[in-house]
Amino acid sequence: MKWAVVVFPGSNCDEDAVLAVTQVTGDSVDKVWYTQRDLSGYDAVILPGGFSYGDYLRSGAIARFSPVLAGVQEMATAGKLVLGICNGFQVLTEAGLLPGALLRNDHLQFRCEMTPLEVMSNASPFLADYKIGEVIQVPIAHGEGRYYADEQTLDQLVASNRVGVRYLRNPNGSLRNIAGVLNEAGNVFGLMPHPERAVADWMGSSDGRRVFLSMKRFVESQPVTRKGDEKVASLGDRTQTVEVGQSHGN
Repeated sequence: MKWAVVVFPGSNCDEDAVLAVTQVTGDSVDKVWYTQRDLSGYDAVILPGGFSYGDYLRSGAIARFSPVLAGVQEMATAGKLVLGICNGFQVLTEAGLLPGALLRNDHLQFRCEMTPLEVMSNASPFLADYKIGEVIQVPIAHGEGRYYADEQTLDQLVASNRVGVRYLRNPNGSLRNIAGVLNEAGNVFGLMPHPERAVADWMGSSDGRRVFLSMKRFVESQPVTRKGDEKVASLGDRTQTVEVGQSHGN
């Protein structure tokens, strides 16, 4: 499986994401600079946390115009996996790849702490290895993490099972305690907590490991077609053509 981690000016969790994926899955990971447009060679892309462009104007508002976002959009359209963590979540909402917006925390404080989350849906490639209702511990580190959307959008997210995780102790005033949401196709996921900082016991929690393992298992379980075969993957109608004898996987 081929992973990419986008690096914007101001990203500071890109190396965390690279190390988490490498250590958890054993796969190699490429760091991709924000000027790279073509991401077609990757199965999954991670938009990491940090302060892209210094969070000037509004978190994620400038990064959403970076050339790499065209490649991210193409990956999302093709049914490939897109994961936005913290600032990455903010970028995805600014780019319209996820609904809603992330506003200043209601207490106007930056919060960095371990946070209990409830898994609300496991019907996606990101949370398939979790149980619905399971409580996991994942840290947060943000000043603009308050999830907001209009009531109609919130109702739609809940009704369509697109709230992936919610806060048990709301740290920022997010509406309906939402901590992470999915797009309609289920292949784009954004969340404010940092699963890459919860992949080993010494971190205080290893509950984030299964996000990356779920993604890997999904990609490697997809049907692989040979030339002339019209089968497609179940999510996003994703198809890969492989010559006879060509390997597929890592």
